[in-house]
Amino acid sequence: MMQLAILGSGPAGLTAAIYAARAGLEPVVVEGMQGGGQLAQTDDVENFPGFTEPVSGPNLMAAMRRQAERCGAKFLMDEVQSADLAGDVKRLETMMSGTLEVRAVILCTGASARWTGLPGETTYRNRGVSACATCDGALFRGKDVAVIGGGDTALGEALYLARICASVTVVHRRDAFRASKATVDKALAMPNVSVAWNSVVDEFLGDGKRLSGLRLMDVASGALREVPAAGAFVAIGHEPNTRLVAGQVALDARGYVVADHGRTNLPGVFAAGDCADPEYKQAVVAAGAGAVAALEAERFLA
Repeated sequence: MMQLAILGSGPAGLTAAIYAARAGLEPVVVEGMQGGGQLAQTDDVENFPGFTEPVSGPNLMAAMRRQAERCGAKFLMDEVQSADLAGDVKRLETMMSGTLEVRAVILCTGASARWTGLPGETTYRNRGVSACATCDGALFRGKDVAVIGGGDTALGEALYLARICASVTVVHRRDAFRASKATVDKALAMPNVSVAWNSVVDEFLGDGKRLSGLRLMDVASGALREVPAAGAFVAIGHEPNTRLVAGQVALDARGYVVADHGRTNLPGVFAAGDCADPEYKQAVVAAGAGAVAALEAERFLA
């Protein structure tokens, strides 16, 4: 039987792995089929401590993974399909590695992009509609694109796209952004970035095969207008990846794991990162929470 399994390999999972490995817990990280979490799909990271210059998300996560391996963590490129967490022995059914039996689990399953659910979105998903600029932005090099949202994620997407696309229209339902001032100032300073203030998407438009634009609605007047766009990047928040543990681990009304210093309602089950953080969603916060969860797991196992 193993001591500890960590589900997820973003900043929370990898930091938990570093701390747990250094404590001699021999953690196994079930990293998913694409390691690194959301940060592995992020362009430049400017606010992670220790880097005087921006560091790419993939490079940062690769360095954290190497550090965890050097400390003794083991990695499985696999996914947990079901989990029984109630007893003293936690049983994790994986896609390829069979059943893992462990004494403790740290949930670092992160969150996934939230979609609008508006007409045309599903039709043109992966055919012009995306939730990841660093994944798909290169497909729209030199073209007109739109970003939907007003937080740090949306403005970060706009900044990335502005470097490679002809124009970027940011569609925001309010008259001021929720993003940090530094990010807003950088985005608005780009000559090819414009903002559709007080506007929401009414429909994703196209010919049935590819996206061609957006129909926008003014939230005050209800007036409709069309904006041409070869690509539309949805950045309106995230949903916690907690379906795996629903019905076992206590979740709040929005589906986030309820955790106190990493401890959940189940003995031996801990949580950290975006799956348990409805408010901050910052890499450094997730990393700190991962360290706390690992320390609490060490105490439990002792």
